[in-house]
Amino acid sequence: MRAGLRLSTCVLVPMRRVAVRIAVVIARFHRVCLRISAGLLATALAISPAAGTPRDFSAVTKDHPIVLPLDTGAHARFRTEWWYATGWLATPDGRPLGFQITFFRSATGHDAADPSAFAPSQLIIAHAALSDPAIGHLIHDQRISREGFGLAYAKPANTDVKLDAWKMVRAADGRYDVTVDAGDFALHLTLAPTQAPFIQGERGYSRKGPRPEQASYYYSEPQLRVSGSVVRPAEGSGTSQRITAVTGSAWLDHEWSSTLLDADAVGWDWLGANLFDGSALMAFKVRSRDGRAMWAHAALRDPNGRVTAFGPSDVEFTPRRTWRSPRTNTAYPVAMTVRAGPLTWQLDPLMDDQELDSRQSTGAVYWEGAARVSRAGAEVGRAYLELTGYAGALRTGGER
Repeated sequence: MRAGLRLSTCVLVPMRRVAVRIAVVIARFHRVCLRISAGLLATALAISPAAGTPRDFSAVTKDHPIVLPLDTGAHARFRTEWWYATGWLATPDGRPLGFQITFFRSATGHDAADPSAFAPSQLIIAHAALSDPAIGHLIHDQRISREGFGLAYAKPANTDVKLDAWKMVRAADGRYDVTVDAGDFALHLTLAPTQAPFIQGERGYSRKGPRPEQASYYYSEPQLRVSGSVVRPAEGSGTSQRITAVTGSAWLDHEWSSTLLDADAVGWDWLGANLFDGSALMAFKVRSRDGRAMWAHAALRDPNGRVTAFGPSDVEFTPRRTWRSPRTNTAYPVAMTVRAGPLTWQLDPLMDDQELDSRQSTGAVYWEGAARVSRAGAEVGRAYLELTGYAGALRTGGER
């Protein structure tokens, strides 16, 4: 028995080493294949509004209201989906930081009958960014992988998305645990709800254009209370890092669809704002090739939970100041006046250089940044502003 056990040990140890090497090779092959299949992303996200909902994907309709918490999970039958968390953080000495963490799920339309574990049925993509005025420019990272092998997934029924060591998981009490260990920074955050979810549109059916099928299912979770830590580059150092405890507030969007934008749309301006009185403001404008609004919408929820919705003719994004990127030479309207009906707000960026280059994953260059919200010269809230299509018309279904 002991001789047999020693023999088993002698055989198993090298076998384990071989298995580890095989696993490493598979993981590397998995990532290489994913980088190759990043080229599938444009196909996976590309939208053909003239054709309606792509074949084999589910359609967004008015008669299926969002049901929570079930719909916090993934919806694999729809073509695109994202969980998008943005927010303002404060360090112990009161310095502000902005953060973004986004997970995308994209169904490629690959044959569902393909039994291969390497079948690229779903792609998982992630972006993360940190806005630190002490650094003066956005630091960001991105990942892409096909779903599988426990390395990348988006699970149904409850938010649980993962891409290697990056994770966003929703607990039973509604809190989100976010872990991002990026190249130059890290985010280890807990996002705790303080309000009920903000269901956008008509029970979650959110129009994105003049055609009924140009819509998504969409809800937000504003006024999330944030705690945790951030690892960021030390000031004046290109290599050393420091761990900083942070608190703050965040906004989380969850959206899924199979068709979104009109063929003439080039991009959009989007705003999610946590106002100091407990209100929440969401507004967006989809821009046509001539710069005019193809579609626009806004919704304001007051501290008592009452929602006021504003249609396309009642929403305006008016640039007040532009900033030109030294890397892409793109001009972004980083300071805006936003009007929703009789109400107006001014947006001013935490810092100008918050451009994110995601050409290695989703293919877009866009501006997404922390912004202060003011009215009549007084600061009334904190927001994130997203500006897409300024570096060139979007070729895909988009980021948001």
